Amino acid sequence: MKRTAEELAAFVGGELKGNGKTIIESVASLTNARPSDLSYAEEKFHGDVKTSVAGCVIVKSGEFPERTIIVANNPKLAFARAAIWLLTEEKDDVGIHPSAVVAPDAFIGDRVKIGPGTVIDAAARVGDGTVIEAGCYVGRKSVIGSKCVLYPRVVLYGGVEIGNRVIIHAGAVIGADGFGFVKDGEAYVKFPQVGRVIIEDDVEIGANTCIDRGSLETTIIRRGVKLDNLIQIGHNVQVGQHTVIAAQAGISGSSTLGAHCVIGGQVGIGEHAHLDDNTVIGGQGGVLNGKHVRGGEVLWGTPVRPLREFLKQQAYLARAARK
Repeated sequence: MKRTAEELAAFVGGELKGNGKTIIESVASLTNARPSDLSYAEEKFHGDVKTSVAGCVIVKSGEFPERTIIVANNPKLAFARAAIWLLTEEKDDVGIHPSAVVAPDAFIGDRVKIGPGTVIDAAARVGDGTVIEAGCYVGRKSVIGSKCVLYPRVVLYGGVEIGNRVIIHAGAVIGADGFGFVKDGEAYVKFPQVGRVIIEDDVEIGANTCIDRGSLETTIIRRGVKLDNLIQIGHNVQVGQHTVIAAQAGISGSSTLGAHCVIGGQVGIGEHAHLDDNTVIGGQGGVLNGKHVRGGEVLWGTPVRPLREFLKQQAYLARAARK
């Protein structure tokens, strides 16, 4: 979508300097940018602004004669918002592909795209402006809100509820049975997995991530959560608003994560654990079953402990290994 530099400056609330009529069509790094691209620069890269051929650059401060720039308090954030606006295209391929199968009693909203080989099961609902790419399955009585994107081969089991503006990347599985069994002698008996999954608005779910349905309750991913690829979230888990979780993390059943948490890659969280708001756990950290983790600190290690304590212990271990 084409925009002028003047339009972009108004959109991000920045101060325009230079040619406001410059036409911008896409985004790129300073190195790869073309004259029709928007880029941004942190202060340490201001030298690259002078050599870049980007049509417009977002910066925090500085003078760049003969360049078109937008001055914004947070250049990276302004760039991200502008990029979403620039890269949003009007869909010209809305409609249901002939090879898709849509149940007669399913509800399909306006300007919806349903790709090849997709199956929309009985009593499912798909909101306005949603895109469902090839090979997806939307289970019986599942609900998808408006302006969502499901990339190829996403699977929603029956009864899953997806909010508005949710992005689900390829291969994700939402609503599979949780890992719940009761031991009977030497064998295991399956515990009922009949709960639900609710994904609230503005969530993004990475490729091949799995979110299990509740056993007797509900698994809930709150508004604004961002999940990386290859994450496992167990049954009855609740993830608080605007929490971010990096790749290969595993959240065991019935655990609760507060709002605005940051969970590093390959973190493991045991069942029935509780993390307060604003908890930060570094990569490969481990939270034991039933542990209550206080928020407001950076934690590392297994079991997790304050970062300063963890680093001190690692230093002692390194000294001991040299003796």
